[in-house]
Amino acid sequence: MITPKNLIKHELIGLKVKVSESKNKYQVGIEGKVIDETKNTLIIETKKGLKRLPKDQCVFSFYLPSGERVRVNGKVLVARPEDRVKKKQKTW
Repeated sequence: MITPKNLIKHELIGLKVKVSESKNKYQVGIEGKVIDETKNTLIIETKKGLKRLPKDQCVFSFYLPSGERVRVNGKVLVARPEDRVKKKQKTW
C-alpha cells in the first residue's frame, strides 16, 4: 500500500501528479497521470498530450489512491525506477 512515508520507494506509474514548483516557470501547474519513468524524467499524460519533465528541476505533488496529497522534491526521485525502489532512503 502506498503511504506518504513510502512513496519514493514505490512505483509512480499510474499516480496522478501535479508540478508544484519548477525551475522552468512554464512547467508549473502541469498535471496528469504518470505513464512512464526514466532515471531523470517523468512522462506525464496531460489533457494536451504527453509531457516529459526533468525530476531534478521540479517539486511534484502526488495524489495517492487514498486521496492524500504528498509533495516530493524531484531530486530524491532521481534514479532508475528499479534501483530507487531497492535503495535505502534517508528520511525526506
